[in-house]
Amino acid sequence: MTTQQQVQHLLWRAGFGPRPHDVAAGLAPRKVLRQLLHDAASYQPLDSPQMRYREALALAPVPTMDMKQDPLAPALKKGELTAEQRKEQNRQIRDAFYAMNTGWLQRMATSPAQLREKLTFFWHGHFACRVRRPDLALQLHNTIRRLALGKFPDLLLAVAKEPAMLQFLNNQQNRKQRPNENFAREVMELFTIGRGHYSEQDVKEAARAFTGWGFDGQGQFQFRPRQHDDGPKTFLGQTGTFGGEDVLRLLTERRETALFLTTKLYRFFVNDQPNPQHIGPLAEAFYKSGYDIQDLVERLFSADWFYDAANVGTRIKSPVELLVGLQRQAGLAPADGQKLVFWQKALGQTLFQPPNVAGWPGGRNWIDSSSLLLRLQLPQVLLKQAEVNIALKEDENDLAPQLPRSERLLRSRGKEAGDAPVSLATVAALVAKTPADKQAAALAGFLLQAPLRPENLALIQQTALEDGGPQQRLRLQVGALLSLPEYQLM
Repeated sequence: MTTQQQVQHLLWRAGFGPRPHDVAAGLAPRKVLRQLLHDAASYQPLDSPQMRYREALALAPVPTMDMKQDPLAPALKKGELTAEQRKEQNRQIRDAFYAMNTGWLQRMATSPAQLREKLTFFWHGHFACRVRRPDLALQLHNTIRRLALGKFPDLLLAVAKEPAMLQFLNNQQNRKQRPNENFAREVMELFTIGRGHYSEQDVKEAARAFTGWGFDGQGQFQFRPRQHDDGPKTFLGQTGTFGGEDVLRLLTERRETALFLTTKLYRFFVNDQPNPQHIGPLAEAFYKSGYDIQDLVERLFSADWFYDAANVGTRIKSPVELLVGLQRQAGLAPADGQKLVFWQKALGQTLFQPPNVAGWPGGRNWIDSSSLLLRLQLPQVLLKQAEVNIALKEDENDLAPQLPRSERLLRSRGKEAGDAPVSLATVAALVAKTPADKQAAALAGFLLQAPLRPENLALIQQTALEDGGPQQRLRLQVGALLSLPEYQLM
């Protein structure tokens, strides 16, 4: 495996893919990793006026706290809004989420803090949450972003106190008289220790510990002592008058939590098939470090086995990784950013809209006959060399449900009169000094992580040499390589 291949592998797994000048620099993987860690040290919240949703909140203000009422429900109920008010409110909710989505995609594609972006993306799926309040969704996102490389117990506690998560998992309704077990169950099953390491009685006792955890009308965590069950509880074999913080502490004191988290991180960053020989030492070091996330990923990316052939070009890119990678590697992105949201929906992964609390399943679940065809068409559409018509399925949980078919249809007609050609300047610079008959191989080495069969390379090379000058040849080669099944792997 060449140094360039190792660097590309690292940049795909620790970020969202290499740019041409990243490989042209010729740095060794260890130096690239040091730079990734350095660039990830700073935290910049995701924010913009378009993400703030102020007008819709003014239209239907959040009420003052009433334990009989969900503080996320608008003061005016759905039936009390006029049709025009309801339409305007839904539009502003949708536009705020779209601004958050495309703003984050742009950050993924351009930020030097690739490792922070990738870990934020990982935790976004780990702590999957779906609410209709954009401001609370953005608040949760920035909490995750801020603590993404810190100590996991700090991240866990902060996320557990986020109003978006408390609302999504029904802990606002968890009170001393009527315990609700949903939040406690998911904290154990999906966020920390995993199935098989706790009992149903542990769930009941943990739910009692989380009673009184809620939030106010301004979207801030609030503990309500009168709603809290302060009696003795027995949880994971220990007894005390535990509160929510105690439950989280007891969970992270268990080595099973370190193993559960390390396995999930390994499957995301290394291979869908866990290797116990690799994971065991990492999990032990993670536990002993106090769950230091940065230390764990640094150990992972520094391991010799990280660059084994079995771990390179073997993971299927998620839709988000595919879309962002096309922009980073080849500068391919639609002029209308909202089309990126449409492509996410069509391919099955929309930021801020996980399918359920377990997040996106990933792996081979990303690919079926329909989604693979769309994936292979996407580069040619972005290069304006192909047209496509896609109608999204109706989704009752969508930000804009019950849209007519005309508004769920994406039409891309390829290159039209007056369209400026898509610039491939950065890719062109990579092969500027490469002989024409060697360019296809050089481009394949940069764009693909999986080996390309010689007959496919020869076909791409021959076709390009027969058509047009250097620019057209480059466009044909890049388009053909990005449209191969091999490009779906990283």
